[in-house]
Amino acid sequence: MLKDILYIGLGGFLATKDKIQKELDALEQKGKLSKEDSKAFLKSLYEKGEDEHERHMQILKDILKDIIKDLNLATKDDIEKLEKKIDDKIL
Repeated sequence: MLKDILYIGLGGFLATKDKIQKELDALEQKGKLSKEDSKAFLKSLYEKGEDEHERHMQILKDILKDIIKDLNLATKDDIEKLEKKIDDKIL
């Protein structure tokens, strides 16, 4: 299911990207938009996309941390602490 959602989102993104690019190309051909302005606009969209991606990744990380905490699973830090204690006792 997650895979399907990913593919749907990616498909929607690619369709939108193609439409935007076609519109920008049309505006450039009509002389209503310069190549530089077109590139600046696309760069701006890309940067906004990166920002949103980072924001969503942080939200996802926070949710996963809460789930791990609720399930009382050992974290990487917990395991490393235990390994250090074992090493200290052995050595």
